[in-house]
Amino acid sequence: MQDSATPEQPTASLTLDPAFSVGEVNPRLFGSFVEHMGRCVYTGIYEPDHPTADADGLRTDVLALIRELGVTMVRYPGGNFVSGYNWEDGVGPVEERPRRLEPAWKSTETNQFGLSEFMNFTRKTGIEPMMALNLGTRGVDDARRLLEYTNHPGGTELSDLRRRHGDEEPFDIRLWCLGNELDGPWQMGHKSAEEYGRLANETANVMRLIDPDLRLVACGSSSSAMSTFASWEATMLEHCYDRVDYVSCHAYYHERDGDVGSFLASAVDMEHFIESVVATADHVRARVRSSKRLEISFDEWNVWYQSREGEDPGWRVAPRVIEDVYSVTDAVVVGSLLITLLRHCDRVTAACLAQLVNVIAPIMTEPGGPAWRQASFFPFADAARHGRGRVLRLAGTSTTYETAKFGEVDHLHATAVEAEDGGLTVFAVNRDTEKPLRLTADLRGLGKARVLEHRVLADEDRHATNTLENQERVAPRQVSGTSCQDGTLTAELPPLSWNVIRVAAN
Repeated sequence: MQDSATPEQPTASLTLDPAFSVGEVNPRLFGSFVEHMGRCVYTGIYEPDHPTADADGLRTDVLALIRELGVTMVRYPGGNFVSGYNWEDGVGPVEERPRRLEPAWKSTETNQFGLSEFMNFTRKTGIEPMMALNLGTRGVDDARRLLEYTNHPGGTELSDLRRRHGDEEPFDIRLWCLGNELDGPWQMGHKSAEEYGRLANETANVMRLIDPDLRLVACGSSSSAMSTFASWEATMLEHCYDRVDYVSCHAYYHERDGDVGSFLASAVDMEHFIESVVATADHVRARVRSSKRLEISFDEWNVWYQSREGEDPGWRVAPRVIEDVYSVTDAVVVGSLLITLLRHCDRVTAACLAQLVNVIAPIMTEPGGPAWRQASFFPFADAARHGRGRVLRLAGTSTTYETAKFGEVDHLHATAVEAEDGGLTVFAVNRDTEKPLRLTADLRGLGKARVLEHRVLADEDRHATNTLENQERVAPRQVSGTSCQDGTLTAELPPLSWNVIRVAAN
């Protein structure tokens, strides 16, 4: 990433003021995703024979890490899985539940973990459920029946069935996904934009007749690389705009052919994706003359090395699939993607890191053994803990470097969040792989300020990882030398690093 025009040391300057903000951060921005895929559920969050398992079969060592991670919401049960899922298979007496072939991921589903078990998991972790509906092989009536089972207090066939199953109180699920990636030819029940838009509208109408205050997510494009991208959103929203609240976005990134410079700039693509979907939704809003402004649910995002998918699962139960081991480089990109979501918090009001445990996840487990944090765990935990409040608008400059995929890109990628007490957290990534970046920030709008801490995730070996054998190889560290004098913050960001700088203000 050397450039003859780049100074000896990369530099950047920022100016911010609490009077100028992007918007409030919705806690749903720090969501995650549990799909019946690989070992996310079985031997991930649920392993009744594990030494740490509680009376409900949940691994308490994993629950502790989930609480530490700071996840606020979990999307369930898929993903591609949901487009062939019969929710009735996962309710009632466990010993009576059927085993099914699961075509999406070529495995066998035992249904030992289902809706009641998931809701119990959310209660124990303090997480909001986000329920996905099967609009692939099923449809409107399935959505109506599931909503009655989950949310109606009692006195009807399905609500009383839930009570007989041991759940007296309704689940009161407020957030629902109207299917999953139905623009994709790989999806069971794949549909055209016209077909899906009509189905989403019909489903939303029935659900709102039962409960008008639900929040509903329409399937946007499963990738901005889809040939139907933007036209899919425009067509389907023409049918359902006023009956939905969100459009979904899904995006995954990985390093290709050693091009670390483009990989570190993945957020450029995510920014374009968000801005394009917002523009398309707002165009439809004008066409249908609606007073409603749709929000974005970025309910699948992560680093995913899709070339590493490995052997055929062979219809096994909970096979080891896409268990990517994340490096420091991957973690820095995860941090940069989090910065992007925060920078668009005025429209991105829900998001899900996919997935939560084992499957392209920040938490890993070994059956019968330990659970540990991947390198990507730390940026998410930092953002979930310190990224609450108002995102401030930043003005500034940065030295740049040239990428093969995105052209000229800033070395610095950053955002700042003001907490309720007036304190400030700056999240910053230095994309330079070799040199530290010298950062100055004008904070005079905060009044008298002082640095509380500067924590860094970086390593001399950008490929360093945490593994079963060495679970704490990668971890954040505190650095010294960052200061705030006369309203100017000065800091040095190590090469290829994720940085959290917390400032107290009067």
